[in-house]
Amino acid sequence: MQERIIQLFDQWTGTTTSTWIIAASVFLFSLLVYFIFSRVLSRIWKKSPDHLIRIVWHKFRKPVLVVILLFDFIILKELFSSGEKASSGINQFITVAIIFCITWILIRSINLARELILRQYDITQENNLKARRIFTQFRILERIIIFVVILISIAIALMTFEGIRRIGISIFASAGVAGIILGFAAQKLLGSILAGFQIALAQPIRIDDVVIVENEWGWIEEITLTYVVVKIWDKRRLIVPTTYFMEKPFQNWTRVSSDILGTVFIYTDYQVPVDRLRTEFTQILENSDLWDGQTNVMQVTNATDRSIEIRALMSAANSPTAWDLRVLVREKLISFLQKNYPGSLPRTRVEMTSRPANNFPPGD
Repeated sequence: MQERIIQLFDQWTGTTTSTWIIAASVFLFSLLVYFIFSRVLSRIWKKSPDHLIRIVWHKFRKPVLVVILLFDFIILKELFSSGEKASSGINQFITVAIIFCITWILIRSINLARELILRQYDITQENNLKARRIFTQFRILERIIIFVVILISIAIALMTFEGIRRIGISIFASAGVAGIILGFAAQKLLGSILAGFQIALAQPIRIDDVVIVENEWGWIEEITLTYVVVKIWDKRRLIVPTTYFMEKPFQNWTRVSSDILGTVFIYTDYQVPVDRLRTEFTQILENSDLWDGQTNVMQVTNATDRSIEIRALMSAANSPTAWDLRVLVREKLISFLQKNYPGSLPRTRVEMTSRPANNFPPGD
């Protein structure tokens, strides 16, 4: 009974059972070698101080596994008896698979090169202007190169099919008309890609820049070829096309440096002792870790018929810190006035005077 089942299986597949056993053994042996090699590398990178081997292996372990299985398939395909049509289909599959593997390895190599270069720059530092510039350039250039590699790979894979090759030749024969049609159809996409090139070169924005876009304050979180992700202060995400930053005005608070000035306005009565308030403002700044020690100015900037306007100007290392410092200074100054000079708080005066008796009209 068992021999009968094996004969039926061999007739259905067109191959002998021994052939399948050999194929399975080759694949299992390759997988075993792969996993042993992976375990050996894992022991090596644990002793490596910079974990370079771990980074490289994590990038290439899956492509390597696919290449090994594809290599086994190429070796074993001759063991299976197949017709001419099936053999042609298998060869076509192998060709496309090789193109896919090469593309995959190229993309992972580009990712690895970008990571190794950016490891030298720390974007979390306080003074991270150079790091943010390098991050932005390499992120955009990486996406551009990957886009070109994928486009070329797809074109090469499609040209391996005879029918598509004939269509491609006819399209090239009428390249002028096809170019005009594609230009009109993809003008927005091409405009976004060109804007991505401009952002990479001119860098009006960089990763982690603080910007105000569409009246929203936030950080540049991600820059792609076609859109930019702005992380709003309340954790929302604003998705903006790259062309926006080349066509419309916006505010960039960290274009030159991350340090920034903050202001606090206090409205008081004319009786306020400005010098005493200025001394208290200086003490608040000196006792706070939020102040960077650069700017400390308090001035009376306006006076109306009811109150005076006092502006406190201070500096901080970055915009989030400046916001916290402004809040702290405002609270401390208000508390100081309430406790020590309550009469200096804004007030409305009304003067009541009695009218002389001889001013009343006759008859009253």
